[in-house]
Amino acid sequence: MRVGRVLAVLLLFLAPATAQDVTFEGRQFKMTCPNVEGKWYKNDKELDEGLTLTLDYDSDTKGSYRCDYKVDETDRTYYFYVKGKACANCVELDASSFGLVIAADMAGTVVLMAIIYKCTKKKSSAGPTPSSKAPARSGGRAPPVPSPDYETLNAHTRSQDPYSVVNRTG
Repeated sequence: MRVGRVLAVLLLFLAPATAQDVTFEGRQFKMTCPNVEGKWYKNDKELDEGLTLTLDYDSDTKGSYRCDYKVDETDRTYYFYVKGKACANCVELDASSFGLVIAADMAGTVVLMAIIYKCTKKKSSAGPTPSSKAPARSGGRAPPVPSPDYETLNAHTRSQDPYSVVNRTG
């Protein structure tokens, strides 16, 4: 499975097609013959002569084209196949612009977080802060200390149930 993926990536890098040969700009596309002027054909019908050919893209213009040219008195042919998506209001976004948008968004987020942190930080006065006392409890007074309710239990009169024994630790 991995060998197939590696092979596919290698084939993509070794492909002879270059992106600069056919370019889409709005509703038009432009094809460039390799550095020389030549005659342009679509399905054996001569279209134009020159270094580039610019046409409006629609269902009739997609397909295969060729550019016949001469180099050192030798006839050569360069083939094109045009199929793509074009629209009048499209904007191409390259990787550097996309990365710049992400970096600017992150920087803006950090600045906004710093502003929120500074604005919500607790303000302290220059002088000493007054100590706060616990609020007084309302609900009556505690019984006096020498009360019979707080006397120790007599070992002879208390029950011997399992949960009535007090274990003192430490």
